[in-house]
Amino acid sequence: MQYIKGFDVSSLPEVERCGARFYDHGAEKDALTILREHGAGWVRLRLWNDPYTPDGRGYGAGNCALPTVLETARRARKMGFKWLLDFHYSDFWTDPGKQTLPKAWQGMDEAELAGAIARYTADVLGACRANGTVPDMVQVGNELTGGLLWPVGKTPNWDAIAHLVGAGAGAVKAFRESIPVMVHLDNGANRALFQTWFDNYFARGGICDVIGMSFYPYWHGTLDELQANMNFVAERFGRDIVVVETSAAFTMESYAAREGLPDDCRKGTALRNVPAEKFGFAPTPQGQCDYVRRLLQAIESLPDGHGRGFFWWEPAWLPVPGSGWAEQPGWEYVHEQGPGGNEWANQALFDYDGNALPALDVIRDYRPQD
Repeated sequence: MQYIKGFDVSSLPEVERCGARFYDHGAEKDALTILREHGAGWVRLRLWNDPYTPDGRGYGAGNCALPTVLETARRARKMGFKWLLDFHYSDFWTDPGKQTLPKAWQGMDEAELAGAIARYTADVLGACRANGTVPDMVQVGNELTGGLLWPVGKTPNWDAIAHLVGAGAGAVKAFRESIPVMVHLDNGANRALFQTWFDNYFARGGICDVIGMSFYPYWHGTLDELQANMNFVAERFGRDIVVVETSAAFTMESYAAREGLPDDCRKGTALRNVPAEKFGFAPTPQGQCDYVRRLLQAIESLPDGHGRGFFWWEPAWLPVPGSGWAEQPGWEYVHEQGPGGNEWANQALFDYDGNALPALDVIRDYRPQD
């Protein structure tokens, strides 16, 4: 598999509609062009089943329904990108703390949910084919640490988890056997988590070509711990590994005012309540560069070439009014607190004014030893 220098740009169309502009050394350019010129070969796009209320109000964060995903995939493909399709199997965000059933699937039992996943996956891939944008990799579920489609597929119900994930993975392989299937957990430094989860999944015949890990140093530990776990996972399971979500802060300056939000908004500046010793790298442009270099070295160190790259999570999510992590219907759907500010702008690879940060040069100049 080609080494991946990738970026999750799921919110980019919304950010652009809200007026964001992007610059590289003072020259205004399309954000995808800047990323491409800095070595990007892949984009990752999340897909939500139905991120709208019955009366048409969007949940926010890009309202990543299928038409939006297809449009962005077509745009990226024309620019030469490969792309990873990230099924959440929910109408909005999924992560270790929430795996909310889609509205249309509520009340289904395990067998019915497995059938719904298989049909939905096949239908989406068929739409991708009609769009001329069959994905180059498919992620079946998002941060499945606690399972999926709660409460039916919640850990430790391993039989149900393997059944549901397998329904999606099997649909991918039935559509096109050559498409790699990724299974993705968070907390990439947690050896016990990955051993327990994948031991159970593979013991039940689970399909997985690529193991995806999220790793955020302020939540998940040190890069040494990540490297040790990646080595363990590669040796134990013999799969390629992609750090499919990562980021590091370049500033701790509040951006709430740029979004028209009060400065004490809960989401006004991501990570502002994280103790300094948790960062591992200074929240400065240089610290972000240092993190990128060390991350790339850790990935490349994996045995037998199993370290296959990374995706930076939402590098172009600028703090602009109208683009936040959730609108009211969205935060109500996942039972979380609003208001829904950006939450991520100080971990992007562009500063708050849209200027490319030097970490992009580090990514551009990195040459993996394939």
